[in-house]
Amino acid sequence: MKRFFHSELETMKSHLLLMGEKANEALEQSVRALVERDLDIAEQVIAQDDVIDELEIRIDREATRYLTLRSPVASDLRLLTVAIKASHDLERVGDEARNIAKRTRKLMTKGNPVTDLLNIPEMAEMAGSMLQQALQCFIHEDPEQAYAVLAKDNEVDDLNKANFKGLIKQAKLEPEEMYDYLDLIFISKSLERIADHATNLAEEVIYLMTGEETRHQGL
Repeated sequence: MKRFFHSELETMKSHLLLMGEKANEALEQSVRALVERDLDIAEQVIAQDDVIDELEIRIDREATRYLTLRSPVASDLRLLTVAIKASHDLERVGDEARNIAKRTRKLMTKGNPVTDLLNIPEMAEMAGSMLQQALQCFIHEDPEQAYAVLAKDNEVDDLNKANFKGLIKQAKLEPEEMYDYLDLIFISKSLERIADHATNLAEEVIYLMTGEETRHQGL
């Protein structure tokens, strides 16, 4: 039987899902701006980051209010803990997407920015897929699919390492474009961090549904 204030938890959960949608959209749009060399899209991503920040603040307030005014049972307490952690991870995804957009804007201000993005588009697609899958795991309360997200993290790490080596090599061959290649290295690193935050979210789903702690276990 649902508790009479169960709707408060559902409202908080819906805000978390909305935040996930906004963070995922920011990621997709920031990479699209880079690939298509579209300054307008980059500016939109930068401007929309405040929306994600506001959702994090709202979720924190809702969770704090519930903890203060209610007497949460164990399952509710776990949801509140996960919601706070997940909102922080999603806020960081938004920040990384904004960073990608800012570096894209910087690249676009040059007359002839470098066009070889190496594995960045593939890496972005994989990180975005991980984030979407982690959100779906949360929606459907599916810990098995959450484990699948964890398994993909090493693949993104490998792509980031390959990008680093390849971009450093190109920077040595074209020292006049060194700063452009450094921006691409930082963009690659942002995507690696987004994948890390998707992994964190998946770990939080596992904890929410099973009570199992999977952090720092190399899964």
